[in-house]
Amino acid sequence: MLISEIFYSLQGEGGLTGVPSAFIRTAGCNLRCGWCDTPYASWESEGAEMSLDNILGKVQEHRASHCVITGGEPMIAKEIKDLCERLRQLKKHLTIETAGTVFPENIACDLASISPKLSNSVPSEERAGEWKARHEKVRLQPEVIRAWVKQYEYQFKFVVTSANDLDEIKTLLREIKHPIPSEKVMLMAEGVDSQTIRGRDQTLIEICKQEGYRYCNRLQIELFGDARGT
Repeated sequence: MLISEIFYSLQGEGGLTGVPSAFIRTAGCNLRCGWCDTPYASWESEGAEMSLDNILGKVQEHRASHCVITGGEPMIAKEIKDLCERLRQLKKHLTIETAGTVFPENIACDLASISPKLSNSVPSEERAGEWKARHEKVRLQPEVIRAWVKQYEYQFKFVVTSANDLDEIKTLLREIKHPIPSEKVMLMAEGVDSQTIRGRDQTLIEICKQEGYRYCNRLQIELFGDARGT
């Protein structure tokens, strides 16, 4: 598998915020978000080929019982199902962070952390070229998301830039055609520095109070800044 990085840190987002976890970041993505905070795993796809045995060996260097599979988009990585099955055999709690564009196909997973990409993610044509149209075509797959939420424990993490994103979030949740409790929906401010995130907090707070959604912090930015391996 092409792996961008493996590291041990605290989960910074979602319902397991603060939990020590081993992170496996695969390289490669089927999207090109304009605000992507891990371009080395998507736009550039930097990484090293590693066998499953080597990956598991790196994970077992750490005492974490929780493991986060992230990317890029980990669901397009070759051998992803084999990797998750072997991690389950090690009795790891598995969180898969995905944009919800690839069907799960019975992959081993304890928590699907689904981050559908809103229109605020669409890159400029100047930067992305033909990838702009490809991103727009792929970024929202309600039927795929429905398969995830019907099969797994899940959470939604929406990257929000302004209150204008709310209607799009509501539309997508309706299009999934499956009951989604409001407490499963988390809103996360777009930004790779604390100042930007704090500047958008009030908007998210008001939306969460109005809709019953959950505010999602980005603890890793507060603790470590925009750095790899965190």
